[in-house]
Amino acid sequence: MSTLRHPRRHPRHDPRRHPLDHPRRQVSSGRSRRLAGAALAAVLSAAVLVPVPALAGPGGAGAPNVPTALAAPSAGGEGAGVVRGDLPNGGRYVLREPERWNGTVLVWSPGYGGGNAAHPDASPSEGLADWLLDRGYALTGSADPGGGWAVEGLLENQPHLMDVVRERLGEPEDTIAWGSSMGGLTSVAALEQHPGLIDAALPLCGSVAGAVPMLNGSLDGTFALRALLAPGDERLELVDIRDEGQRQAAFREVLDQAQSTAEGRARIGLAASLAQIPTWTQAEDERPAKRNWAAQQEQLYAAFMFGVVSPRQPLEQQAGGNFSWNTGVDYAQALAGSNQQQLVRTLYREAGLSLDGDLEVLAGAERISADPEAVAYMQRNATPAGQISGPVLSLHEAGDTAPTVTQSRTYADRVRKNGGQPLLRQAFVDRPGHCNYADAEMAAMVQTLQGRLDTGRWGASAQPQKLNQTADRIARRDGLDRGGSFAAVQPDPMNRPERGPEPTEVTRQGVPREG
Repeated sequence: MSTLRHPRRHPRHDPRRHPLDHPRRQVSSGRSRRLAGAALAAVLSAAVLVPVPALAGPGGAGAPNVPTALAAPSAGGEGAGVVRGDLPNGGRYVLREPERWNGTVLVWSPGYGGGNAAHPDASPSEGLADWLLDRGYALTGSADPGGGWAVEGLLENQPHLMDVVRERLGEPEDTIAWGSSMGGLTSVAALEQHPGLIDAALPLCGSVAGAVPMLNGSLDGTFALRALLAPGDERLELVDIRDEGQRQAAFREVLDQAQSTAEGRARIGLAASLAQIPTWTQAEDERPAKRNWAAQQEQLYAAFMFGVVSPRQPLEQQAGGNFSWNTGVDYAQALAGSNQQQLVRTLYREAGLSLDGDLEVLAGAERISADPEAVAYMQRNATPAGQISGPVLSLHEAGDTAPTVTQSRTYADRVRKNGGQPLLRQAFVDRPGHCNYADAEMAAMVQTLQGRLDTGRWGASAQPQKLNQTADRIARRDGLDRGGSFAAVQPDPMNRPERGPEPTEVTRQGVPREG
């Protein structure tokens, strides 16, 4: 059960004053749930010079029982205030120190395939980093040496990053986990798995419902496309991927060929709608008119490879098997509950196809079940349960496709089920794109979440009108790029919100049954 955080007994400072008016904090805030700062610093002071293997494993067990040694930090020729070093799991970290610390540290996690394993970032942009440092925030981030689906390593890094912060700066008053896409997922997972270290989370364009429902949605789309357009094409691997490059090329070939016919366009529309791809996905295009079915279908086609044929092989390798399933899924029911049902029915009617006939094909196709151990891995790394002990403020694009904005609805439902609804606020920008935020938009999110930590109350601060006012003021005063506008968005629920499957016999590859 989640609990509300109360306002500080001793507020840090008047948030309207510039942070450089305040002395740099080097002492513990006195929170009892923190590690003993003085003892830890003493051990780290000796340990930081001699690297040794990591002593704590992943999986959310909290901070290590024994401080872990870190490689000696280096300024790396980047000037004062930038420190880089090695982590026990072979990854690297960066810490950017402000001239005078305001007591808050932001812990950055990169998106899938993002960042540089040898040279990790601590923020999504240099302009935003400068703005945060000027206001006294300490910025840190890490990279996992394996890259790819690095959630496990990034979660393991969180306690070690905080060791670095304590050694360099002292005990933080507030620690905010933030990140984009996969890093947004990592930030909410870190809040759940390390409640003694992380105070709040700021996921940007995050797959906050987790990899399990996200890849189940992708499976629904690829399963339908293959069953209806190329049921015998074994190159169109659905799970247990052997050659990701060949798989991607084969799906592209089938997709492009289908787009050239009315029948193919209708079936692409059905498959993309089952995967819950939105009908405005391309940032360079105007929003299609409400009844411009052809333009909406073009948006689904344009996003299909990125949003539906997601790279699966690297994730399966991390999980040790297939963690997706569609046993028991009723695709006719899923379409009936979709707000794109009229689009799909219109495309089928114009193509002279029987939608009911194609839905019967999907109903009769052999289903796929998951490896329970692989599902369990992805639940840990990570499919958040929505059990939060501190505030979460998330930001999503309504036209995002990887993840779709439906993830925000599922995450909110989980948090609500666990009693944490007062801690959660979700913000939206009504436009296509994935993680294409302006610096002033992100700065407004940081400032709003900091205000919640300082006061213990949201008030109206996370409402679209207030966020727009905050971003406007930051852009006007500090010269950050403004971007678009925050908007009220009501995401649809996910078709597949489950964190785990029902036990079932394993089948393969979704090939339609004969007869």
